[in-house]
Amino acid sequence: MNQLNSIILEGNIVRENTLREPTPGFKVYQIPLAVNRFYKGANGETSEEVSYFDVDCYGRLAEVCKEQCKKGRGVRVVGRIKQDRWEKDGRKESKVVVVAEHIEFKPVFVASNTDSEAKVIQQTEQAAAAAPVTVEAAAC
Repeated sequence: MNQLNSIILEGNIVRENTLREPTPGFKVYQIPLAVNRFYKGANGETSEEVSYFDVDCYGRLAEVCKEQCKKGRGVRVVGRIKQDRWEKDGRKESKVVVVAEHIEFKPVFVASNTDSEAKVIQQTEQAAAAAPVTVEAAAC
Protein backbone atom coordinates (compact mmCIF):
# COMPACT_ATOMS: atom_id res chain seq x y z
CA MET A 1 0.00 0.00 0.00
CA ASN A 2 1.26 3.46 -0.89
CA GLN A 3 1.50 6.01 1.88
CA LEU A 4 0.45 9.62 1.44
CA ASN A 5 1.63 12.69 3.34
CA SER A 6 0.10 15.77 1.76
CA ILE A 7 -1.64 18.89 3.03
CA ILE A 8 -3.21 21.98 1.47
CA LEU A 9 -3.69 25.09 3.63
CA GLU A 10 -5.13 28.46 2.70
CA GLY A 11 -4.91 31.29 5.19
CA ASN A 12 -3.24 34.55 6.17
CA ILE A 13 0.28 35.28 7.36
CA VAL A 14 0.26 36.23 11.04
CA ARG A 15 3.58 38.08 11.22
CA GLU A 16 6.72 38.71 9.19
CA ASN A 17 9.69 36.52 9.98
CA THR A 18 13.42 36.44 9.26
CA LEU A 19 15.40 34.34 6.84
CA ARG A 20 17.73 31.99 8.73
CA GLU A 21 20.81 30.19 7.46
CA PRO A 22 21.54 27.39 10.02
CA THR A 23 24.40 26.07 7.89
CA PRO A 24 26.15 27.92 5.05
CA GLY A 25 24.08 27.72 1.87
CA PHE A 26 20.97 26.23 3.54
CA LYS A 27 18.22 28.84 3.91
CA VAL A 28 15.09 28.45 6.03
CA TYR A 29 12.07 30.76 6.29
CA GLN A 30 9.16 29.98 8.58
CA ILE A 31 5.69 31.33 7.80
CA PRO A 32 3.30 31.57 10.75
CA LEU A 33 -0.09 30.89 9.12
CA ALA A 34 -3.63 31.35 10.51
CA VAL A 35 -6.44 29.35 8.89
CA ASN A 36 -10.04 30.30 9.69
CA ARG A 37 -13.01 27.94 9.60
CA PHE A 38 -16.60 29.16 9.90
CA TYR A 39 -19.40 26.80 10.88
CA LYS A 40 -22.92 26.79 12.33
CA GLY A 41 -23.28 25.42 15.82
CA ALA A 42 -26.16 23.35 17.21
CA ASN A 43 -28.01 26.55 18.17
CA GLY A 44 -27.72 27.93 14.61
CA GLU A 45 -25.16 30.62 15.46
CA THR A 46 -22.17 31.04 13.17
CA SER A 47 -18.90 30.31 14.95
CA GLU A 48 -15.29 30.70 13.96
CA GLU A 49 -12.40 28.36 14.64
CA VAL A 50 -8.81 29.51 14.03
CA SER A 51 -5.91 27.08 13.61
CA TYR A 52 -2.27 28.18 13.52
CA PHE A 53 0.44 26.40 11.56
CA ASP A 54 4.19 26.86 11.18
CA VAL A 55 5.14 26.43 7.52
CA ASP A 56 8.83 25.83 6.75
CA CYS A 57 10.29 26.87 3.39
CA TYR A 58 13.77 25.88 2.23
CA GLY A 59 16.30 27.08 -0.37
CA ARG A 60 15.11 29.32 -3.20
CA LEU A 61 11.53 29.09 -1.94
CA ALA A 62 12.71 30.56 1.39
CA GLU A 63 14.31 33.52 -0.41
CA VAL A 64 11.13 34.26 -2.39
CA CYS A 65 9.01 33.99 0.76
CA LYS A 66 11.27 36.49 2.52
CA GLU A 67 10.33 39.04 -0.16
CA GLN A 68 6.63 38.16 -0.59
CA CYS A 69 5.44 37.21 2.93
CA LYS A 70 4.01 40.30 4.57
CA LYS A 71 1.69 40.24 7.57
CA GLY A 72 -1.93 39.73 6.55
CA ARG A 73 -1.22 38.46 3.03
CA GLY A 74 -3.20 35.45 1.90
CA VAL A 75 -1.36 32.33 0.76
CA ARG A 76 -2.16 28.81 -0.39
CA VAL A 77 0.40 26.22 0.68
CA VAL A 78 0.77 22.70 -0.66
CA GLY A 79 3.20 20.59 1.29
CA ARG A 80 3.79 17.72 3.66
CA ILE A 81 3.64 17.29 7.41
CA LYS A 82 6.86 16.71 9.35
CA GLN A 83 7.27 15.96 13.04
CA ASP A 84 10.34 17.43 14.73
CA ARG A 85 11.50 15.58 17.85
CA TRP A 86 14.05 16.60 20.49
CA GLU A 87 14.89 16.13 24.12
CA LYS A 88 14.80 19.01 26.63
CA ASP A 89 15.70 18.61 30.29
CA GLY A 90 15.32 14.83 29.97
CA ARG A 91 11.79 15.13 28.51
CA LYS A 92 10.92 14.16 24.97
CA GLU A 93 9.38 17.05 23.04
CA SER A 94 7.85 17.20 19.55
CA LYS A 95 6.23 19.66 17.19
CA VAL A 96 4.41 19.19 13.91
CA VAL A 97 5.29 21.58 11.07
CA VAL A 98 4.27 21.85 7.43
CA VAL A 99 7.09 21.71 4.87
CA ALA A 100 6.08 23.81 1.85
CA GLU A 101 6.51 22.32 -1.61
CA HIS A 102 4.40 24.87 -3.49
CA ILE A 103 3.15 28.32 -2.44
CA GLU A 104 0.69 30.61 -4.17
CA PHE A 105 0.54 34.23 -3.01
CA LYS A 106 -2.83 35.98 -3.19
CA PRO A 107 -2.98 39.46 -4.77
CA VAL A 108 -2.49 42.45 -2.48
CA PHE A 109 -5.35 44.97 -2.51
CA VAL A 110 -4.69 48.62 -1.68
CA ALA A 111 -7.27 51.31 -0.87
CA SER A 112 -6.97 54.71 -2.54
CA ASN A 113 -8.31 58.23 -2.05
CA THR A 114 -8.67 59.48 -5.64
CA ASP A 115 -10.37 58.15 -8.76
CA SER A 116 -7.16 58.15 -10.82
CA GLU A 117 -5.37 56.15 -8.12
CA ALA A 118 -8.32 53.77 -7.96
CA LYS A 119 -8.09 53.08 -11.72
CA VAL A 120 -4.36 52.37 -11.56
CA ILE A 121 -4.83 50.12 -8.52
CA GLN A 122 -7.76 48.34 -10.18
CA GLN A 123 -5.64 47.64 -13.29
CA THR A 124 -2.81 46.36 -11.08
CA GLU A 125 -5.23 44.15 -9.17
CA GLN A 126 -6.67 42.74 -12.40
CA ALA A 127 -3.18 41.91 -13.64
CA ALA A 128 -2.30 40.30 -10.30
CA ALA A 129 -5.55 38.31 -10.24
CA ALA A 130 -4.89 37.05 -13.75
CA ALA A 131 -1.46 35.78 -12.79
CA PRO A 132 -1.04 35.16 -9.04
CA VAL A 133 2.55 34.61 -7.89
CA THR A 134 3.28 30.88 -7.62
CA VAL A 135 6.49 29.34 -6.36
CA GLU A 136 7.53 25.68 -6.25
CA ALA A 137 10.30 24.13 -4.20
CA ALA A 138 13.21 22.78 -6.21
CA ALA A 139 13.53 18.99 -6.23
CA CYS A 140 16.12 17.84 -3.75
